[in-house]
Amino acid sequence: METISIPTKILSGVDSLDELTNISNEKIFMVCDSFLPNTPTLKEITSKINSSNSVTIFSDVKPDPPLENIILGVKKYLNFQPTVVIAVGGGSAIDTGKAIRFFGEKILQKDIKFFTAIPTTSGTGSEVTNTSVISDTANHRKFPIMNDHLTPDYALLDPKLVTTAPQSVTAYSGLDVMTHALESLVATKSNLLTDALAEKAVDTIAHHLVDCYNDGQDIQSRQVVHEASCAAGIAFNTAGLGICHAIAHQLGAEFHVPHGLANAMLLPYVVTYNASKSDLALAKYAAAARKAGLASNGMGDKVAVRRLVACIQSMMRQMHCPATLNAFGIDVAEAAKMTAQIVSGAKADGTFPGNPVVPTDDDLAAIYKSIIK
Repeated sequence: METISIPTKILSGVDSLDELTNISNEKIFMVCDSFLPNTPTLKEITSKINSSNSVTIFSDVKPDPPLENIILGVKKYLNFQPTVVIAVGGGSAIDTGKAIRFFGEKILQKDIKFFTAIPTTSGTGSEVTNTSVISDTANHRKFPIMNDHLTPDYALLDPKLVTTAPQSVTAYSGLDVMTHALESLVATKSNLLTDALAEKAVDTIAHHLVDCYNDGQDIQSRQVVHEASCAAGIAFNTAGLGICHAIAHQLGAEFHVPHGLANAMLLPYVVTYNASKSDLALAKYAAAARKAGLASNGMGDKVAVRRLVACIQSMMRQMHCPATLNAFGIDVAEAAKMTAQIVSGAKADGTFPGNPVVPTDDDLAAIYKSIIK
């Protein structure tokens, strides 16, 4: 039996923030990126919240949320004892909000009324997932908190909020969407509905992400990419992910490679590997490439997958993304020394079991070594 649940109410469009006007007489704990306080973005959001509510803001959010920052947030949560949590920002801010909520509710033994996520990047899909990825910086590890209770009740997708994102953020987060889509497409728990969402996300990112990179004010492209991020999030929340994320998490923990970029570096090699080892993965990748117009209907599966890989690599070039660790600034010899540790960490990662193929250690090492130099 398959269980498919989309518990989040999703509101998309330039007027989606108006949903905040419906909140009254609540104690709102707002988690946001560190650069957002005193910006027009946060002022617009808080202006929608009427004076019957009390609001406290936690903005000590860092990329790849470190455990120590989560602890600081929990202390503030406990002092305030909120009834509502609103997370505003990229995936790190939303993940931080989820983690603070998780521990805060457990300690107080009292649930909040609802959790609202307002993404300001188009990438993680965290606004519709049950997962918060936390970093244990002391031990160079990332670990997920996975609990359906953490899935936001509301996701407000305002494309205006992503128009000011730096080009690198647009590129890396958008390629993260492509990774979510292609990994969930072939993941072990995929089904017809997740496939449909994943395929549409592939199509959208292939045709609109570079437009967003070149013109950040293109609201039409921004909105469809924002929605594709959400769609891919729904897909992988049900279907799972795979070894691209499993290895990428290690690159973030060891070398501080931005998550979306780490995925983008690995994705062409993971797609090629899975397609070479699984006939089903080959067929599904090829079908997605055809539906996105990257390959013609008469084209064979292997050629179609090569076209898909070429599209990913072309987008990376057009958006000036470093394709290797060396290009990112990591010493080649140092990266090579870490091979066994990267492989070990990837195998222990929570995303590893979702891959359609169970790779050997040598397979994982070969994929990792492909992106060193």
